[in-house]
Amino acid sequence: MQARTVHIIGVPLDLGQGRRGVDMGPSALRIAGLDALVASLGHTVVDRGDLAVPIPETCDPGEARRKYIREIAEVCTRLHRLVLDSLERGAFPLVLGGDHSLGAGSVAAASEWACRQGRPLGLVWVDAHGDMNTPDSSPSGNVHGMPLAALLGPEPAELARIGAPSSRLSPARTVLVGIRDLDGAEKQLIRASGVHVFTMKDIDRLGMATVAERAMAIACDGTAGVHVSFDMDVCDPSIAPGVGTPVKGGINFREAHLLMEMLADSGLVTSLDVVEINPILDVQNATAALGTELALSILGQKIL
Repeated sequence: MQARTVHIIGVPLDLGQGRRGVDMGPSALRIAGLDALVASLGHTVVDRGDLAVPIPETCDPGEARRKYIREIAEVCTRLHRLVLDSLERGAFPLVLGGDHSLGAGSVAAASEWACRQGRPLGLVWVDAHGDMNTPDSSPSGNVHGMPLAALLGPEPAELARIGAPSSRLSPARTVLVGIRDLDGAEKQLIRASGVHVFTMKDIDRLGMATVAERAMAIACDGTAGVHVSFDMDVCDPSIAPGVGTPVKGGINFREAHLLMEMLADSGLVTSLDVVEINPILDVQNATAALGTELALSILGQKIL
């Protein structure tokens, strides 16, 4: 990857999670040396600090089917503006979560930027979960399980209306990788949506190299660029213990790096989220250190 200006944007958001602690994720990644390590690759780093995010103690959760939706939508709207500004300035936005509900803002911004270039956005959503519940299908009402549903529309409407209506994400160029834990109704929503899904069974059978090649072929086809949204719970808990919703049987260390390295080789990745790191549950900041290493891989760090 050529030297870029990388804008680091922290989003200490945990309103979408049922388990507290992911609001400390941006700090954990910075403590792991993210800024300096990205700069060591030759990139110019501009840390734009953290967005101001309300805490649950100061908010009314509101409707049980979409908890804290008003506050989450307000944070995602501000994140949308900040990420879009970074992209318009030619920078690479690196968004640090926080829970995955922030994707409703970051991905919407990347999609709007791509549409301004006259082409759609490709999305690679790397996660143990589908994040395609709606308020009607979600068993918990936790909004971190809904951002991809909002990006594809129409629910939850508070998140779906973030960004320009003409820049709606295309399911044909949306790829989910690493999926292994879906709610019953969510499975039906995913099947009906038209998105492409590579489950852990696919990775086990085909190997990560083949899955990465196929994911890139979909996400890069005729697009202005690719946004990667990486939930650390896609990794096996043995290497990423510090996540709020761990699921056994995830991708291993080299599979995670290979995916990021191959995405970097495409030359089309425009922006990245690293989300769902929970330092309270972590062991000596290991999950944040892994998240930092994976960000470096997508930013061009090579073995040789």
